[in-house]
Amino acid sequence: MDNTFFIYSNRIYTPMGVTKGYLKIEDGKIKDIYERAEGGQIINYENKIIIPGFIDIHIHGWSTGSFWMRGDYESLTNMSKELVRVGVTSYLPTTGADDLNKTKRQLGEGKRFIKDWTPETGSEPIGFHLEGPFLSKEYRGMQKEEYCIHPSLQVYKELLEASGEENVRLMTIAPELPGAKEVIAYSKEKGIQISAGHTSADFEDIKELKDYGIGGFTHVYSGMRGFHHRRPGVVGAAMYFKDMYVEFAKQTGLTVKPEAFDIMYRLKGKEKVILSTDCSGIAFSNEPFYNYIRKCTYTPVGDGIKLKYDDGREQFISHKDVETIRELELSFLGSVKNVVRNIDASIGDIVTMASENPAKYVGVIDRKGTLEPGKDADMLVIDADFNIYDVFVKGVKQDLS
Repeated sequence: MDNTFFIYSNRIYTPMGVTKGYLKIEDGKIKDIYERAEGGQIINYENKIIIPGFIDIHIHGWSTGSFWMRGDYESLTNMSKELVRVGVTSYLPTTGADDLNKTKRQLGEGKRFIKDWTPETGSEPIGFHLEGPFLSKEYRGMQKEEYCIHPSLQVYKELLEASGEENVRLMTIAPELPGAKEVIAYSKEKGIQISAGHTSADFEDIKELKDYGIGGFTHVYSGMRGFHHRRPGVVGAAMYFKDMYVEFAKQTGLTVKPEAFDIMYRLKGKEKVILSTDCSGIAFSNEPFYNYIRKCTYTPVGDGIKLKYDDGREQFISHKDVETIRELELSFLGSVKNVVRNIDASIGDIVTMASENPAKYVGVIDRKGTLEPGKDADMLVIDADFNIYDVFVKGVKQDLS
């Protein structure tokens, strides 16, 4: 495709509202929207809808790639290739609480992939999300207890060095732990967003530390002290502080009931909700992995994964069976469709929660998250039911076959 081309649609979603016209793409950037096109190829999506690409700021892996479980260059290659199929045009490869040397190696591989990435590769890794290792053992969820440690500036600086400080955009931390205040303040100084997560904090802890740099909450409701009318906890803080964002992991209805999502949505409004997936790429686990929500143990066997459910059912899935592997975890697109069904969210609401808000939260709103002049041409071509027809990453049309 030429470096300069136009996309026509009757419904282009911009911060100024829905408009029709010719979206001019030049060298991977949005030039502007015009009433007519002159001097370039035109792709006509007249009856389709153009929205910004989704941004997943919390994803360990998906489909045939797992940054957390495999942590190699190939994992990220596969993640980028697969994520565009479900509308994710940029993402933060996310670590977990694990052996520190292993995590450093993973971050080194990720750093190399970020450097090599091109739009032809697929979805863009725009930095890292460090989910831990500074997490509460009490609210560790599926994190490994032995690797949940107290915050340490020395350890933190080692992780930043391994990843390239400029590549870390988000960190999840339990703010009540000894040493957390120093790490949070240092992150704010370096421009790294901090979320409270996997935390036994009380409301007062969040109130004290939010101005040090805590901007929101990781997979709100899950992995945190819940709400009680005499002890509001972390969930109470998420509800109370209007300037803080709440991130929701994939909306399967298993981790967070639709009604619980709706309550938070009514309180926070679309302007402070961030959609993510927290997917793991579980088909590529290196060791047995128990999911207490799905009540299933995933065990690597040869060139595949064995699923053994608590009710005795068993299933083997080959790594070559990509279609089945994709169905193991709900995708970003599947989660979006559930949100639309559960709270009657409009396309504009989804654009705010899935594109604009995450871009603002992790500091890339200057180039991502909305369809505006000067920004990356990361776009989805959809219909009113969120079926995807085409995906563009920095103006490069992606192969969805």
